[in-house]
Amino acid sequence: MRKSYSGEFKAKVVLEILKEEKTISQIASEYGIHPNQLLKWKKEAIRSLAEVLEDGRRKSDKEKETLKNKIQELYAEIG
Repeated sequence: MRKSYSGEFKAKVVLEILKEEKTISQIASEYGIHPNQLLKWKKEAIRSLAEVLEDGRRKSDKEKETLKNKIQELYAEIG
């Protein structure tokens, strides 16, 4: 049976890895998780970090533009 870990738990472990106070092997032993799995979590966290820190205002501007285009299409259908 596969073990399932919450996002909160994974984040806690990845932060501990990033602190570099302990080796991957030490952390893996402490939590009972294979070191390769910890490295996968670390890579995933670093890869998705850019999305988390993305400027929300830009995204909302894109959404506004999409809505404006949709409104224009609807007006074109009506009139």
